Amino acid sequence: MATFHLTNEQFIARVADYKANPGDFKFLGDKPALIDFYAEWCGPCKMLAPVLEELSNEFEGKLDVYKVNVDEEEELSMLFDIRSIPTLIFIEKNGTMHRSQGAMGKSQLKETVEKLLF
Repeated sequence: MATFHLTNEQFIARVADYKANPGDFKFLGDKPALIDFYAEWCGPCKMLAPVLEELSNEFEGKLDVYKVNVDEEEELSMLFDIRSIPTLIFIEKNGTMHRSQGAMGKSQLKETVEKLLF
């Protein structure tokens, strides 16, 4: 499975319908998720992209890995108060969220995913 690029509409269908439930995050996923908020022009984001692809393949069927382009999906960026990129949002199956800013190497990211989501 490759990473999946989310639009606002896809976010509402796959992750959480924040319009139907304003102020109350109700996670819709059936497995934990990792969302990468990035921009095409961001150097650290470009370095993180292949790492996310590798993890997406390693955790296939156990973890959904999403990407949100902050320049194209401003509403989602505002919803998550994204102020620097890359920002990673880790969502547990129960909907609990964790945030990390900045790029990580593969081993550190894999360790973080395993610690927070499994």
